Amino acid sequence: MAGAKRGCLLVLAVLVLLVALAGAGAAWLWQRQGSFADTPLTPSAASITIASGDSLTSVLRKLRAAGVDEGDDLQWQLLARQLDAAGKLKVGEYALEPAPTPRQLLQNMRQGKVLQYRVTIVEGWNIRQLRAALARAQPLEHETTDLADTELMAKLGFPDQHPEGRFLPETYIYQRGDSDVDLLKRAHAAMEKELAVAWAGRSDDLPLKSPYELLILASIIEKETGLASERPQIAGVFVRRLKMGMRLQTDPTVIYGIGSAYDGNIRKIHLTTDTPYNTYTRAGLTPTPIAMPGRDALHAAANPAPGDALYFVAVGDGSGAHVFSASYTDHNTAVAEYLQRLRARRSEAAAQ
Repeated sequence: MAGAKRGCLLVLAVLVLLVALAGAGAAWLWQRQGSFADTPLTPSAASITIASGDSLTSVLRKLRAAGVDEGDDLQWQLLARQLDAAGKLKVGEYALEPAPTPRQLLQNMRQGKVLQYRVTIVEGWNIRQLRAALARAQPLEHETTDLADTELMAKLGFPDQHPEGRFLPETYIYQRGDSDVDLLKRAHAAMEKELAVAWAGRSDDLPLKSPYELLILASIIEKETGLASERPQIAGVFVRRLKMGMRLQTDPTVIYGIGSAYDGNIRKIHLTTDTPYNTYTRAGLTPTPIAMPGRDALHAAANPAPGDALYFVAVGDGSGAHVFSASYTDHNTAVAEYLQRLRARRSEAAAQ
């Protein structure tokens, strides 16, 4: 009987040991899986792209090709099931730098947190500058490079529009696979929306017949000053001149009319040579905008500051600010002071 008891105890001890070993093994496997899931990867590529129809197995092959050696396929599959990501990875490009953990990467792929890029349309750019910036943007797909401006607008769905001023300056986010057409459509829609808001909230006595005339005026304001605080004052000068039938006499319109031949210096011959954009020789607004106006310029054109100023000239101290005058005599005084400051600054620069 004693021998039977000893045998039972031995069997029990063996079972306990086996259970303990199994538990220890499971704990080790669990710890190993957790360590794999939360340790940053060491890829050799900056990103990975999931294409339509890619399975988890396909994605793992791409990860291996991108230098990801961490974990075996079973560990990735178990982690994907744990995260409910198996069969639910979304198409797109995903960042491998800075290095994510396997858990973070699969969560990103599950949630569609694709790699994003940015391109900025700068206030005051003209259409040539905008198109040049888009041509440099990567990995944006370029579908408009060889198109003339008229062909570009037709491709965007606006064949009767001049492209100047039609795209709202701001930073646009895009992802791999997007094209310049996609981005331009968004920028065009954003400008249409902002222009409609400005037009709806305009002052009652504006000498403007349409939102397009507001866009033209805003573009001139945009080019005349980089100071947002001055734009309503600049707008006020131009609006008063339009009401009185005075010519706008603004250099940026002349420069726009010169086009690519402009070398950075505006001369008397430029001011006296007539073009559709020379506001020294022609009254009223220019036939099209001369740049892409931002929101501040649009709303300044719609709501110019009150006052009696008809002239302005740069202060000349490097601040970008202007002196506003109601009379031509006061304006001439301000111009003389500007020239004096300009000569003084040049003398200081030459002496250094």
